Order: sequence, then C-alpha cells, then structure tokens
Amino acid sequence: MSGTDQALTTREARELLGVAAAASPGELRRAFRNRAKSVHPDRAGGDADSFRRLVKAYDILRGGPPGDSFLRQPPSVQTRRHTPEVATLSLTPHLAIHGGRAEHDLADGRRLRITVPAGLRSGDRLRAGGEILTIAVRGDGQLIVRGDDLWITAILDRALLDQGGRVSLDTPLGSRDVWITRKASTRGLIRLAGDGLPARGRHRQGDLFIRLQPASETASSAARTLLRRFAAAWAA
Repeated sequence: MSGTDQALTTREARELLGVAAAASPGELRRAFRNRAKSVHPDRAGGDADSFRRLVKAYDILRGGPPGDSFLRQPPSVQTRRHTPEVATLSLTPHLAIHGGRAEHDLADGRRLRITVPAGLRSGDRLRAGGEILTIAVRGDGQLIVRGDDLWITAILDRALLDQGGRVSLDTPLGSRDVWITRKASTRGLIRLAGDGLPARGRHRQGDLFIRLQPASETASSAARTLLRRFAAAWAA
C-alpha cells in the first residue's frame, strides 16, 4: 500500500505543509501553493503520489477533525473502491475571469469538454466526467494572476506620466477611464478595486493592478525584468 493510500493525522498534515497548529486559512493556502510547486507531477522532480498526499494534507487542515485524529471520510466516499486521481486543468487568465469552455485529455485517451465557471483560482478543484481536476491558472505574460488579483502593464507616453491626466485603457474587464495622478506616476502603479477575479465561494472579489511604464522604456529595463520574474513565479 502506497503512502497516499494511508490516512494522515493532522500533525502529519501540518508537517507536510510546514505550518503551525494555529495557521490561518490564508497561511494554509500559501503553504499549499508553495509546496505544490516542488511536488506537482507537471514540474521537474515532481511526483504524483507526493502531490496527492499534499492535497490530502491540505484538505485535512482546511476542514478535517481537530487534534491528531485520523480523517474520517463521509460514508459515500469511504465505500468507493478507488480514490479518484488528481489531475491538473490549466486555465488561461481569460477563462479564470469569465469562465467558458475548456478541454482536458485523460490518461485513458478520453477528452473532457468542460464548462468552466468564472472565478476559479489555482488550487481550486473541479469535478468533471468522474474526475477531480486541480485548477492551475497560467499567466500569459501580458496578464498575470496573483491570488484574487490581476496585474497588467500599460505603456504610456512619458509626457502623460509627467503631467498627469485621463487615459482610456483596455483591461481584462473592458475599457476603463483611468486618472494618472502624480502619486500614481511616482509609484508606477494604479489599483482598480473590484476589477480582479470575481468573487467565488471562499474567494473575495479581486482587484486590478496596472503597472505604468513609459513608452521609451526598453524591454531590457529593470522594471521589465522584474515584471517577467514576477510573471514566471505566479504563472508556474
């Protein structure tokens, strides 16, 4: 019997995620995401059994019984002969924002055509065609998804950034009129509250962050390099 077929105590679950007994839901989510990056089967050095064990540990700490007792599945789950495999469904930021149609190829050759609801985040799970799929939202370089929030870059004339004024910008939720203030120009950042990923379940309504970049700034600038690193970290 493999390790993934054995019940975990909450103490073992905490050790797997590296969290304290009083960890908040947010700390649990962050710990799960960080750990999943190293054990996910789609990543180099990842392992399917380790990832399933990590998911089980997260489930225990998120909603399992208190103390170090074993997780007791509901009878309908206990009587299942086989535990469903946990596969990854990759979504574009557009699908995470608006929902829509997605496809997923199963190991047995079947292809699932799935209607994806709006507002899914990385780490969420979706049941489709008898399979349990773990959601992974992949950034596309132009649009970055960070938790509940969206990040984009707006390339603007330096004169507008220096003098300030109103500009119409294309965002994932449509055109928005944005005021460029001296403070926003100095920070190089504007936040539009409520224009991120839509609220869903335990997830809050996200915000949209717009990084302001002068048109004359080259792609090799420090700001662009930092943005690429940021995008790679959250799109992984």
